[in-house]
Amino acid sequence: MAIKDALIAEMKHESSMTKKILEKVPMDKKDWKPHERSMTLGHLATHVADITHWASTIIHIDDFDFMKDYKMNPDANTQEELIATFQLNLDKAIADLNSMSDEDFDKPWTVRRGEQVMFSLPKKVSIRGWAFNHLYHHRGQLSVYLRLLDVPVPGMYGPSADEKM
Repeated sequence: MAIKDALIAEMKHESSMTKKILEKVPMDKKDWKPHERSMTLGHLATHVADITHWASTIIHIDDFDFMKDYKMNPDANTQEELIATFQLNLDKAIADLNSMSDEDFDKPWTVRRGEQVMFSLPKKVSIRGWAFNHLYHHRGQLSVYLRLLDVPVPGMYGPSADEKM
């Protein structure tokens, strides 16, 4: 199996669970946060909806500099915006992954902040870390936010206390 096929299959599988949790976000509480150092619910949900763009970024920018390449997107205001952002980034990431050869995935992706190189890893490793694991981490945070707001938490890899499978 080609690397792209495995990554696309995982992304598609996980996307259904990501969409399920984004659909539960109460955007009327988007300014709520569980702690003063935490992200707001709206910012975290927007971040979750936006993370799959990292696959495309890794594919198209070999040397990523936070000082010049990073752009913060505005937070979504509605659930429709949240889902549309997620779907747009997902569709682009899948198309971009589909354009890759196995050799392309071995090319390095370097992340820097100006002159300081933070790391340089093969693109296949970077996509797993920055686009996939990053998403799973923040999606887990989002499930905790929902629990704290007493919003029923959807099951991800099995049933949740609120959703029997």
